Amino acid sequence: MGTFFYMLLAFLVGVLVGWFIWGRLRGELDSLRGDMDRTRSERDRLRADADRLTGELDVCRGARADLERQLAEAQGAKTGATKAAIPAPSALMSTSAPAKTAPAKSTPAKTASKKPAAAKAAAAPAASASKAAASKTSATANKAAPAAKKVTAGKATAPAVKPDSLRRLIGIGPVNERKLHGLGVRTYAQIAAWTAADIKRIEDVLQFDGRIERERWIEQAKLLAAGDEKEFARRFPTAGTASNT
Repeated sequence: MGTFFYMLLAFLVGVLVGWFIWGRLRGELDSLRGDMDRTRSERDRLRADADRLTGELDVCRGARADLERQLAEAQGAKTGATKAAIPAPSALMSTSAPAKTAPAKSTPAKTASKKPAAAKAAAAPAASASKAAASKTSATANKAAPAAKKVTAGKATAPAVKPDSLRRLIGIGPVNERKLHGLGVRTYAQIAAWTAADIKRIEDVLQFDGRIERERWIEQAKLLAAGDEKEFARRFPTAGTASNT
């Protein structure tokens, strides 16, 4: 009877020890599974970030191509304008040519021995005509010079639109600000005037899905464009902080 009792006690102790060891092993297994799930989620997040950065790189490449194309067009237009302005002196020379040829016509008149008075009378209208053409050309050039100066001065004094700091809007960080600049969006007023079609186009380029409406970009831009800083700070207290984006 005592031997049976000891055997039963040893069996129960073995079961308890085995249950304890199995519980420890099971806890370790669950911990490893949790670590594996976290590793997978981190891997998926890194893949998503890589895809997003690839999209941003493509957008930057497109913006760079557009800028290079615009620069090439501007250089081509400048070269064409320079070539078009070169023939102007030849036109003035052709206009003033009769003044040089007039004395040639009067030379035979001086060598004529029979009618010198008639030769002088014939040369006088030609000289006056050449003088009138020369004065008309100089007057036209004088009129054109102030006009050209006026146009140049008007272009030089044209005020440039100062870009706003788009990073003040919640949801716009350095990357999104560069993308918006590449699309020509630089002020709060432009964002405040977006239509549904504009939002769809911008979200397609930025690879967003309802983020503009969810983060209320247009509402923020309207307040900033109107200069209502107090209302903007009340409605969007996290703007300008580390959690802005």
